[in-house]
Amino acid sequence: MPLDPIAYKPYADPDDFIREVTDLIWVDRAIGHIYENYEPDAIVHGSYGTSVGVEEVVQGSLMRISATPDRVGQAEDVVWEARGEDAFLSSHLVLSVDQSTDFISRTIANCLYRRGRMVEEWVVRDSLAICQQLGQDPDEVARVKPFIGYSGSMTEPAPQNVLAVGDSGERPDEYRAEAQMVLEFIDRVWNRRDLNAVEHYWIRDLVLHTIGYRTFTRPEGYRRALLKMLQPFPGGRFEVRDVQTHYAVRYAGLRVAVTWVYKGDYNGADDFGPLTGTPVEILGVSQFLVQDGRLVREVRVYDEIAVRSQIHNRRGDSTYASTNIY
Repeated sequence: MPLDPIAYKPYADPDDFIREVTDLIWVDRAIGHIYENYEPDAIVHGSYGTSVGVEEVVQGSLMRISATPDRVGQAEDVVWEARGEDAFLSSHLVLSVDQSTDFISRTIANCLYRRGRMVEEWVVRDSLAICQQLGQDPDEVARVKPFIGYSGSMTEPAPQNVLAVGDSGERPDEYRAEAQMVLEFIDRVWNRRDLNAVEHYWIRDLVLHTIGYRTFTRPEGYRRALLKMLQPFPGGRFEVRDVQTHYAVRYAGLRVAVTWVYKGDYNGADDFGPLTGTPVEILGVSQFLVQDGRLVREVRVYDEIAVRSQIHNRRGDSTYASTNIY
């Protein structure tokens, strides 16, 4: 089913829409365009919880731009998929470079646009990379960040058949075999901890880009990165909330974007200070590149500072924080 141009006009297609609107707001400083771009009651799910309303987006964007005025973010990938005739869900991988402070980080914003207006967003940022590159203490930064928790669709059970209907709604049945392979991989390797099966799904020369602006290669590198992520919360489980696929030569072929939430208790390795045994929710997005039926690359973004914030808050060692979570 073709997508009605009303979904992305006046731009050429959803890819062009996402890249140009983002540049307009964040590089050209047209912050007021957010009022035209977002619905007044737009819902944003981020690493610190859910916010509702365009005003928080405007204020949060203004503060981020002011804090890092030399940062330029540009698209590394845009994985978009139709949601009916007049809507699309995009997974926008942004590479941010600030030459004045020499930090590099990634953000992924999954945006549900209907008739050219944002109605719901899932956004994750690699704040750890910025802290480390600027010489900041991640725990000190986390202690002044609020985790307010989730509401709306994020409080509902994960979709039972995410290939048919995800949090963003009904999806087209495209690239089913590749999407199914990615979901099988997540269940078998991530959830059932069959790390030996990495080679079954991946090429030997795999690449994983993940938080802290770190890159891992080969199956053993992938396994060690996953173990490092899971060891503080060894009994947790990944819930897949949404999937979208898109093929484009510009981005090296077929990509499968997966929105996930990892839920576990902080009762494993004490990577973030004394154990609390309290629950942690980690919102993340992974973009997989698939070539010739094999996984080639993953870009995995989540916010470890938000993880620390949850732990510090439940341990009672957080201080006052701004209430703006965008």
